[in-house]
Amino acid sequence: MPVATLADLTNADACPRLVVKVGSSLLVGEDGAPRRAWLETLVAELAAAHSRGQQIIVVSSGAIALGARKLGLGKGGRGSLADAQAAASVGQIALAGLWAELFAAHDIIAAQLLLTLDDLEERRRYLNATATLGRLLAAGAVPVVNENDSVATHEIRFGDNDRLAARVAQASAANGVLLLSDVDGLYDRNPAKPGAQLLRLVRGVTPEVRAMADSGSGSGIGSGGMTSKLQAAEIAERAGIAMAIVSGKAEAPLASALAEGTGTLFLPRRRDRARKAWLGGRLRLKGSLVVDDGAARALGRGSSLLAAGVTAVEGTFARGDAVAVKDRKGHLLAHGLAEYDAEECQRLCGKQSAEHAAILGYAPRNAVIHRDQLVVL
Repeated sequence: MPVATLADLTNADACPRLVVKVGSSLLVGEDGAPRRAWLETLVAELAAAHSRGQQIIVVSSGAIALGARKLGLGKGGRGSLADAQAAASVGQIALAGLWAELFAAHDIIAAQLLLTLDDLEERRRYLNATATLGRLLAAGAVPVVNENDSVATHEIRFGDNDRLAARVAQASAANGVLLLSDVDGLYDRNPAKPGAQLLRLVRGVTPEVRAMADSGSGSGIGSGGMTSKLQAAEIAERAGIAMAIVSGKAEAPLASALAEGTGTLFLPRRRDRARKAWLGGRLRLKGSLVVDDGAARALGRGSSLLAAGVTAVEGTFARGDAVAVKDRKGHLLAHGLAEYDAEECQRLCGKQSAEHAAILGYAPRNAVIHRDQLVVL
C-alpha cells in the first residue's frame, strides 16, 4: 500500500525505505554546539523504526555550523566559501562521530556518505551512489548523507539539504522523504501574515502551490527556505515518492508531529521511470532550447523535439548534455539530453528534417532531443 497519510511514513509496510532530513537549526544550538539531548530522542525513534523493519537514510546538515564553532568563525561559518569549506572539514568529523555514537547505542552501524551535486547529476556517478546506498541498507546500516561542503564550489553545490534529500531518495528508490525543519509545514501565505493557513495535504506541486512559498529560512542557521522544500517535493514526486515537512522542534519529533497531526504531506501525481526521474530531477542544465507553440504541444503528446520547432538556442553544450526546453514565454517545459551540440542546434533552428544533411554535411539524427531522452515537467 502506498503512503497516503503522514503516519504512513513511519509504517514499514507503506514506507519500507525512508529518508529523514535533519536541518542545521535543529541539530545545532545557537551557541554552535550540538543539541545532543534532542538528537538522542530522534535517534531512538529512528532506531525503533529500524527494528520494525524500516530502512532509514539520514540526510544531516550541521557540519558547517559545528566546525565554525570549533574554528571560531563568524556568521556560522558562512561568511565566505573558504570559511564554509574549512568549517565543513572540521565539523564533518564531529558530525559523523556524533551520529555513529548515538546509533551504536542501539546496536546500529552508521555509515557516512558525502556527495556533491555532480555525484547525482552525472549518470555513472549517480548509479555508483545508488549501488552504495543499496548495499549499506542491505547490510543493515543507516547511511548518514551530507553535502561534501569541504570541496564543493558554488558551481557544484546543492546549496541546501532539502533537494539533496529528494535526490538521495530517488537514488535509493525510497518510498518517502521526511524533512524535519524549524517550520510546521507549507502555509498558503507567509505564516507571519494574518490568516495564514497550514496546508495538511498537497497533491502535486502546481504553480499555485509554488506561489505560496517563502524563500526565507526561519532560523538564519540553515540554507534552505520553503522554496527549496517545494523543489525537493517536485523532485520526489517525479519518482513517485511522498514527502512531508514537519516541525522538528519538539523532543521525539516524529511522535510529536504524528500526535499533533501537524505538517504538510505532498503526494505524487506521477511516477516516472528511474532514468526519466533522474533526468527530470536534475538541478543543473548546460543550456536551453526555446520552442514554438506547435512543438510545445507535440512534447505534451509524448513526441520527440524536432529542429523545426526550435526557435532559439541558449548556452553552450555538447551532444549528450542535459538541457532545458522552454516555451516562448520562458516557461520550463521539459528536460532532455541533446542529440546535437549548441552550435549545430543553432544551425538547425526552424529547419525541416530534409534540410539537415545539407546543412551539417553528414547524415542527421532523428531529433534534437529524442523522446526516450526527454521528460516533460
